[in-house]
Amino acid sequence: MSFTEQPEIRITNTDDFRDNYSNSVQVRMSVWDFYLAFGTLLPSGDKLEVRNFQGVYLSPQQAKALAVMLHQNVANYEQTFGEIKLDPQFATGPVH
Repeated sequence: MSFTEQPEIRITNTDDFRDNYSNSVQVRMSVWDFYLAFGTLLPSGDKLEVRNFQGVYLSPQQAKALAVMLHQNVANYEQTFGEIKLDPQFATGPVH
């Protein structure tokens, strides 16, 4: 196969594949990988509780590719639906 040919890609889901909603993502990194912990942020009295349900390890290369794809898709979303506004209290601090 030459570099200009695109391989056929077949995507399948494993038996334990699941969809979840996440409004919290914590990112940790090391020399070898990035770790994304997905969870749900819930109000709990005067505090906030984060319930993580899935962790995913990515290589640095895959993390960068994900960042590029997310940037492109957010730009396309905003072009179609308008600017996504962030809550000012979370715009400069940690985002959960």
